[in-house]
Amino acid sequence: MSGNAPGDTITREALAELPIRRYEGPVFLVEDMYTLRRAMIDIHQETVVGFDTETRPAFRKGEHYPPSLAQVATARAVYVFPLRQTACFPGLAELMEQRHIVKAGVAVAHDLSELAQLFPFTANTVLDLGRVAKRQGIAQSGLRNLAGLVLGFRIPKGQQTTNWSAPRLTAAQIQYAATDAWVSRELAVHFAQLGWLNGNPGFPLPP
Repeated sequence: MSGNAPGDTITREALAELPIRRYEGPVFLVEDMYTLRRAMIDIHQETVVGFDTETRPAFRKGEHYPPSLAQVATARAVYVFPLRQTACFPGLAELMEQRHIVKAGVAVAHDLSELAQLFPFTANTVLDLGRVAKRQGIAQSGLRNLAGLVLGFRIPKGQQTTNWSAPRLTAAQIQYAATDAWVSRELAVHFAQLGWLNGNPGFPLPP
């Protein structure tokens, strides 16, 4: 299946004129074993999930923080994993190693490298959306530019530099995090419709 190919660039002004979209479906904060089991049952029904992480921003030179959240989007819901809850690590590691589930995201190699500092896993069947876009001649391969170019809407950035390691996340933070994972999945589905994945969406991570 193919569709109309998007342009290869979008100006800041054109992006600002697009309608804002946020994820408005079910979001589950995975903070107990019941929700973890529910999340994994749903995730294992998928062949492609959207994947992203959020990290506490660093404002001083040399400052660095591990990822605070991992987000996984299915066709039915988005699951937000607070990474202070180490009980979720085995489930996330299992997802990363599954060969039949594509993990789609932007700059996903960096996200997985950071996650690997928290728990061990070998990533399989990873789709770097930015890499695919560049192969199609799109230079602006960040998530927000791709949403504008390919999906025709704008993602708000208001929560980007908030404290993702806070013990209690705000509703706005949770929706922002869920939106990023949802958009990643929507882009992967749309890339497939455009014929950009050539039936083989998995890309090996660099060593």
